[in-house]
Amino acid sequence: MHGPPPFVATPVARPGPGLGVLTQAGGLNDDLHKFSENTMAIQPDAGEFLQQWMLWQLADSAFPTGGFAHSAGLEAAWQQGEVRDRKELASFLEASLQQLGHASLPFVTAAFDQPARVAEWDGLCDAFTTNHVANRASRSQGRAFLAAVERIYPSGLRSVNESEPLACGHFAPVFGCSLGRLGVSRPTTAGLFFFCQLRGMVTAGVRLNIVGPMEAQILQQHLSPVAGRILQNCANLTPENIAQTAPLLDLWQGAQDRLYSRLFQS
Repeated sequence: MHGPPPFVATPVARPGPGLGVLTQAGGLNDDLHKFSENTMAIQPDAGEFLQQWMLWQLADSAFPTGGFAHSAGLEAAWQQGEVRDRKELASFLEASLQQLGHASLPFVTAAFDQPARVAEWDGLCDAFTTNHVANRASRSQGRAFLAAVERIYPSGLRSVNESEPLACGHFAPVFGCSLGRLGVSRPTTAGLFFFCQLRGMVTAGVRLNIVGPMEAQILQQHLSPVAGRILQNCANLTPENIAQTAPLLDLWQGAQDRLYSRLFQS
């Protein structure tokens, strides 16, 4: 013996213009109205959502900056037996973050704070980066990032340096100036710069088979408090405070071109 279905849709006449609506027992039409109101209440502000979306796109590994062609000296250190396991990789990454905070972050924040002087910061960055491999990698990534920003987003660096084009296009000043012009906050710009650099080095560790993908992500997560402390300590450094904190990293990276076989450009 078959009973009626638990929910039966029946036409119900409603006052007002238009056709009748289909409703279920329990007032489906009212439930839909409440659901619509609740959905509208949790929808983010359009401008805020677009800003977050842009940040996700900039942090995406698919964003065309060429960062994954570089290991920041990790490949040379690995081939010379200086980085052989997870513990040594963690030490290398922490030293690299310290170096990043003292040698690159000041250019990011200076170009963010004073975008009209970005050509000056670009020239100073070129003079400071004496390692030819690091210098070449910085120029390559900076120019790729600038080209991508100018093509993907409606505002970019071009409106700032139209009268004085960048001679070198180093990554740190280009990054800071570009994100400032895109309306990203200063702390977020610095944090994204650190995240992208750390992600690139961790990925290089996976490609060199120093660690596996899961272990690499665990290591990146464990280093996040370290990155946060370095960011806090270096947030107010200016280009007058730039310093080389890890000379061995610079030496290893400079040896990249002399490797017999290599996966990375730097």
